[in-house]
Amino acid sequence: MNNIASVAGRFGLSLIFILSGFAKLGAGYAGTQGYMEAMGVPGALLPLVILAEIGGGLAILFGLLTRTAAVSLAAFSLVSAFLFHFDLADQGQFINFMKNIAIAGGMLMLVASGAGKFSVDNWLVSRRNVGGAR
Repeated sequence: MNNIASVAGRFGLSLIFILSGFAKLGAGYAGTQGYMEAMGVPGALLPLVILAEIGGGLAILFGLLTRTAAVSLAAFSLVSAFLFHFDLADQGQFINFMKNIAIAGGMLMLVASGAGKFSVDNWLVSRRNVGGAR
């Protein structure tokens, strides 16, 4: 059961980043860039944001370099919370702020526990152990 929960948890945590990154590639690019600039963040950083969201999200989904991707996305979520959603008097911004805090918490749980049995990380470790035993 824990192995299935680990995969489901990685799926849930990764999906928001993957979908958000791909949405920014299409019609959402100019709007996101404008929003970033309105908040004082250079719009030129948007390609790095997209790379972090899609790349980090896929890494979490497949359990590849999970702890590194998770700590990076936790930091990304916290920075995003404080830069873009810190208007706590606004109900919508408060919810988005808390969502980012919760995502960071989930990512830190992955940092602590790793990707689990059904992951590329585990497969690579098991291959290394089998290869080293010969």
